[in-house]
Amino acid sequence: MVVTASCNTLDSEITGQNQKLQFEYVVPTRGNSWVVNDLDKNKQLIGDKGITNWTDSSTKIHTYFKVQHTGNLNVGLVTKSAGGTATIKVSCGNESKEVTIKNTTLDTVSVGVFHIVAPGYQWVELQGLEKSAVAFPDVESVLIGGEAATGIVYYVKDDFYWGRRGPSVHLNYKVPENGGDVECFYNEITVPENNDVLGSYFMADGFGQGYFGMQVNSPTERRILFSVWSPYKTDNPGEIPEEYKIQLLKKGEDVHAGEFGNEGSGGQSYFKFNWKAGNTYRFLLHAQPTGNGATDFTAWFFAPEVNQWKLIASWRRPKTDTYLTHLYSFLENFMTETGYITRKGTYSNQWVYTTKKQWVELTKIKFTADATARKESRMDYSGGIENGVFFLRNCGFFSDTTPIDSYFERQPGGVLPQINFDELP
Repeated sequence: MVVTASCNTLDSEITGQNQKLQFEYVVPTRGNSWVVNDLDKNKQLIGDKGITNWTDSSTKIHTYFKVQHTGNLNVGLVTKSAGGTATIKVSCGNESKEVTIKNTTLDTVSVGVFHIVAPGYQWVELQGLEKSAVAFPDVESVLIGGEAATGIVYYVKDDFYWGRRGPSVHLNYKVPENGGDVECFYNEITVPENNDVLGSYFMADGFGQGYFGMQVNSPTERRILFSVWSPYKTDNPGEIPEEYKIQLLKKGEDVHAGEFGNEGSGGQSYFKFNWKAGNTYRFLLHAQPTGNGATDFTAWFFAPEVNQWKLIASWRRPKTDTYLTHLYSFLENFMTETGYITRKGTYSNQWVYTTKKQWVELTKIKFTADATARKESRMDYSGGIENGVFFLRNCGFFSDTTPIDSYFERQPGGVLPQINFDELP
């Protein structure tokens, strides 16, 4: 029997490896598998056809899914040999089995029965042992069934790019009413040690027209990023009419400024700065309507290593007349190859400065998540309050999920920002 990756479920008995097993779900490796011991191999080995070009016996590949029950789990593969006979080790939980692949066209191969002792996210690990061909077998899908797979099994079924990036999570801040319009938004971020994962964007100051935070862009580069969307809706900055373009008013020393696209379009500025996990960084955002149909947005960044505020950029957004609205923070992963690694940020000491010339502390949030989370493609997300401050966590296939649209309130008593606006660069 041939099973294609377009199938989402099946209910049939498959004979292989001298066993007769039943499978209910087909988990496509293209959207649910990662090389977990060599980051660089993810793009080489995981593609549109699933696992291919697999030659190194030290490579370990995990395929993830979430179950609701314990008990026996039947495991099989939709696979084909690269031209010879290969033996691979298949592990799940604390058990491992060896299976030999001989078929040279895609077919189902039964691996065996594993025991699941706790509900939640599981993984099936593949590792090559011996091969007579140049490569280990291609694996299009992992098949699962049995007692542990009853009910709903969660995994990425479509939109594989977004599924591999993992869920994005947000803190939506409640601004007290009757305090005046918001001129400034102040926030602090601390990334715990070992949570500064490649591809992470810890966004501090989000607002209705843009966002401001810090990223891990490569093993050697990190950025402080501030972007403002154009009011003209397009993913291609080249399509923006002149009267809708974001205008750069000023920028800090060594700050790059230009345009961005693909997720809306507009003006983007970033400062290359190798911030460190464990340190607390401060973010300050200011909005000022010009009075003639535009608003100026300005961002400053404070690093304890430098001990002074640094201007990132000031952008003028046309056809806009507003102070700061829709204040939020988020945590996202923008690199598919690190979607299997957990990252976490803590967000503390939030304040706004209003048109009534008063600082007001923000202590209430609504926790939300993106479409990948809401349609239950990925359920490894959480957020709320921990040790008196807000936090966000995503990716890595942990099982303690926070319900989307939950509300949280921390205790007030943060440190009032001491900022002399006249001395800001």
